[in-house]
Amino acid sequence: MTSKFSSDSLPELLSVYYKRLFPYKEYTRWLSYGDPDGPTFQNRELSFTLAGDVYIRYQSFDKPADFEAELQRKCPEKIDVGAVYNMRPKKKLLGDQFEVVEKELVFDIDMTDYDSVRNCCKEANVCAKCWKLMVIATKILDAALRDDFGFKHLLWVFSGRRGVHCWVCDDLARKLEPTVRAAVAEYLQILVREDSSGKMVNLPDSAHPSIERALDIIRKDFVAVCVDGQNMLGSSSGMAQLLKMMDDNLRKEVEPAWERLTTSVDRWSAFVDIFDRMRGELKKRDKRLVDEIMLQWAYPRLDIAVTKGTNHLLKSPFCIHPKTGKVCVPFSPAVAHSFDPDKVPTIAQLMDELSEFDKREAANDDDVRRKVKNYKKTSMFKSMQVFEEFLRNLEAARRTSAADPMEF
Repeated sequence: MTSKFSSDSLPELLSVYYKRLFPYKEYTRWLSYGDPDGPTFQNRELSFTLAGDVYIRYQSFDKPADFEAELQRKCPEKIDVGAVYNMRPKKKLLGDQFEVVEKELVFDIDMTDYDSVRNCCKEANVCAKCWKLMVIATKILDAALRDDFGFKHLLWVFSGRRGVHCWVCDDLARKLEPTVRAAVAEYLQILVREDSSGKMVNLPDSAHPSIERALDIIRKDFVAVCVDGQNMLGSSSGMAQLLKMMDDNLRKEVEPAWERLTTSVDRWSAFVDIFDRMRGELKKRDKRLVDEIMLQWAYPRLDIAVTKGTNHLLKSPFCIHPKTGKVCVPFSPAVAHSFDPDKVPTIAQLMDELSEFDKREAANDDDVRRKVKNYKKTSMFKSMQVFEEFLRNLEAARRTSAADPMEF
C-alpha cells in the first residue's frame, strides 16, 4: 500500500530524495548548456526555500558537484531557477554592473486564473475536468511557439499542484532582450479585462492566423470540456454570463429558447443554431460571438509578467511541491490529453517504490544484480524519459550549430 503524503514527514523524505532520486546529472546538463565548468552554469542564479519559509536567493555553484552537495546538505523544500548573469550572483555584487546575460523564455499558466469559467473547482483545487482546460492551453501555446516563432526546445513541466510551466530553451530565446520578451508575451495574450458586456476578446471578420489556429484546437473539445464538462449553461448565473454578451435582438431569441431546455449541451446547441440564423442581421462587432466565447473560456490565460521579465525566478523541474508532495515533472505536450495530475507521484510514493524495488533485489538469488538508476525503480521513470529526450534534442541542435556556424 502506498504511503499517504504528510507535510510533517517532508524533511525526512527530502533527505532521501536528494540523495537517491534527484536527477543531478541530467539537471546540470540542462542548466549548463554544454558548459558545466563555465559561466553558463557558474553564473546561474538559483534560490532555495527551506523549512520554515526561509528564502535564500542568489545561490550559485562552481561546478555541478557543488550543487549536488548543497542540495543534500540543505534539502530545500523548493528550488527556483533564475537568470544567468555576467558575474557570480552574490548579493554584495548587486548594482549597475550586475546584468542578465541570458534566461529561458518562460510561461506560467495557473488554474486559478480560470476560476471565472470553471465550475468544478476553485482556487488551488484541480480535478480531471478542469485539467482539460490546461490541456487545451498547452496545445495552443506549444503550437504558437513552434509555428509562429520557430522555437524547437520547449520543456513543459507540471507545477506540482495547479498549473504548468513552459521553458523555451532555444539559444535565441535565452538571449532575448526584455522588450522582445514583452512583445512575444503580448502577442500571445489576447484576453483582456472584461468590457461592459463581459467580453474579454473582440475579433475582426478575419483574425490573425495564430488565433484561427487556436480556435481550430478549441473547437474539437469545447463542447465536451467547457459546455458539458463545466456545465457552462447549467445555472442561471452561467446563462446570464453569456446573455450579457449578446445584443438585444439575439438575446430576445436565445433566452426563451434556453428556458425550454434543461442541459448545457442543448442550450449551447440552440444558441449556435439561433446565432447562425441571425448572423447576417448582427452588427459587425457581434458576428464572431461564438468564437469569442470559445476563446474566453479556453484560450491560455498567461501570467505575462513572468514572461516579460528576466529577474523573475520560476519553480524548478523535479522539486517537490510542499503542499501536495508531488514532483514537478516534465510532460510531453503531444500526449497532454493523457496526463493526469492526480497520478503524478508524491515523494512518499517514490520512497515506497524505491523500498519495494530494493526488497525485491535483495531477495534475488542471482549472483550479479542489475545496476539500475534509482529513478528507473519508480514512477518518475516516464517523466525522466521526457526530460532525457528533451536534452538529447537540445544537445543535438548544439552539435549541429557548432559544426555549421552559419546555421541559425
